[in-house]
Amino acid sequence: MCETGRDSRPPWRTDSERRLHVLLLGNGQRLNVTDAATRLRPIIERSADIVLTDFLCKEDLGQVTADLAIVLGGDGAILHAVNQLGTTQIPILGVNLGRLGFLATLSPAQLESTFPAISRGECRIVNHLMFQCSLLRDGHVLVEQLGLNETAILGGPPFTILDIDLYVDSILATTYSCDGLIISTPVGSTAHNLSAGGPILEKSMHAFAISPISPHTLTVRPVVDRADHVYEVVVRSPHETTSVVVDGQVLCALTSADRVRVQRAAPTFKMIEVMGQTYYRTLREKLGWGGHMHYRTGHKYQPEDDPDAK
Repeated sequence: MCETGRDSRPPWRTDSERRLHVLLLGNGQRLNVTDAATRLRPIIERSADIVLTDFLCKEDLGQVTADLAIVLGGDGAILHAVNQLGTTQIPILGVNLGRLGFLATLSPAQLESTFPAISRGECRIVNHLMFQCSLLRDGHVLVEQLGLNETAILGGPPFTILDIDLYVDSILATTYSCDGLIISTPVGSTAHNLSAGGPILEKSMHAFAISPISPHTLTVRPVVDRADHVYEVVVRSPHETTSVVVDGQVLCALTSADRVRVQRAAPTFKMIEVMGQTYYRTLREKLGWGGHMHYRTGHKYQPEDDPDAK
């Protein structure tokens, strides 16, 4: 049976006679991606029709009609796919060919064993928060970008401390003295936010984590707040290379007259999860978050350590 809960069942369950239309995506500059695509294509085509293949990350995917996208690679490849889909998000199934893979959780072997069931709708679609980042200059929107992981304010050379004002719903909340600032979604909380000492948020939460990078004041700590607020950031005296970065891509260099606005986006990131795939299991496997000091005994996390697998 398909797990429903607060998430949704795949829409293709309602039409069992029609074959799925699938996008096959990845970064073709990595040799293992094209090799994996060659191996997996016949397996996918037993249950679905591949209507578009893009390993150059250049297609306008929002103009292609498909039921789901299979993304080969790692979390970076999924971020590229989300960016290409734009406001027309479709369910994504990530196949991990990299290292961690918080979003791309299936191995190629697992895809082979689970895709027939996925094509029958024996899975669930989990909706995750996305955001819209806008740069306002003199009250006008200069540039904007849909994002999944985070908006980051990064100082750049000469790498001196920045004074960054944070406004919440147009009211000044605080001024950070720090090297930069990260506003992260739950999905992005295990990325740059985690490295900067920010909190891990459960992926289905509707909240943002606001984490200063190397704050100069000991009492400054990361904050978690609701996603229905509008967050705005002003850098008082930015360097020439101080920039706003969305999901690892530079959106624009900043001036003192700029205001960076981050708010909940209308589209959501739709991730396909198969049976037995849970958030905390992913944390245990990917971060070695097992609750024991395995490193003292030389023990490394193994699948048999996972109570979900028993």
